Amino acid sequence: MSAPERIPPRSVTTAELLAEGELTVRGRIREASNAVLLCDVSYEGREAPCVYKPVAGERPLWDFPDGTLAQREVAAYEVSEATGWGLVPATVLRDGPYGEGMCQLWIESPDGGEGAGAGDEGAGDEGVGGGAGLLALVDAQEPGEGWKAVGLAEVGEGRTALLVHADDERLRRLAVLDAVINNADRKGGHLLPAPGGRLYGIDHGVTFNAENKLRTLLWGWAGEKLTPEAVETLERLRDALGGALGVRLGELITEAELDATRARVAGLLASGRHPEPSGEWPAIPWPPV
Repeated sequence: MSAPERIPPRSVTTAELLAEGELTVRGRIREASNAVLLCDVSYEGREAPCVYKPVAGERPLWDFPDGTLAQREVAAYEVSEATGWGLVPATVLRDGPYGEGMCQLWIESPDGGEGAGAGDEGAGDEGVGGGAGLLALVDAQEPGEGWKAVGLAEVGEGRTALLVHADDERLRRLAVLDAVINNADRKGGHLLPAPGGRLYGIDHGVTFNAENKLRTLLWGWAGEKLTPEAVETLERLRDALGGALGVRLGELITEAELDATRARVAGLLASGRHPEPSGEWPAIPWPPV
């Protein structure tokens, strides 16, 4: 008699792991303004570190409805996935030890941290916190080859320096995503380089406002033509927002916010250019890191 055929164990997807796994809290990330808990999540033999942000730990904001930041984080992930760029770590909405909240895969940087180190990689005088090698302050009037100027920044003792970011295709894609989701808080510490050359953006709780709230350190392409890839991606996104993606986002943000998201995509396609600061709202988040 032949031996019974062995069925290999089922591979657990990251989405299943985050949504169905058991959360074990390891500690709290103290630097965050809202409750952010570092956890381990395990499910059917697979385990990974993750971040859990319970709705109960969200600080009320004057310009966003209370208790909606977790949903907005998930909505940002859904849009990122629809672009095909994979710029936001896997994110789900689920129940946890402190109630419903956002659960997101933890991203390790190549040096073993969470990707929030400073560095200039030859750009100039000093790096800017977060996004190692992607942001810098330079003592110059022009950004230099391979860099894009954001604006002048005060650095103390009456000195100013030029804030720059890398002329990096990954950042450019992220700038397009931020314009779509109306990100009001793209800081340096929210840029996470990962092994294999990947780049992720995190902390998307203040997004999808129906009013123009775009605040970012990635203004270097402002007014420039969108790349052909970005145009093609926005066209696919426009179609997706009229279908399954629109239905999914309708479960996470308001109808007015969903309509505004569609309008932003349409506006980007109509202009064919990266947006510029409106002047109606501070263009750069504070603090910038």
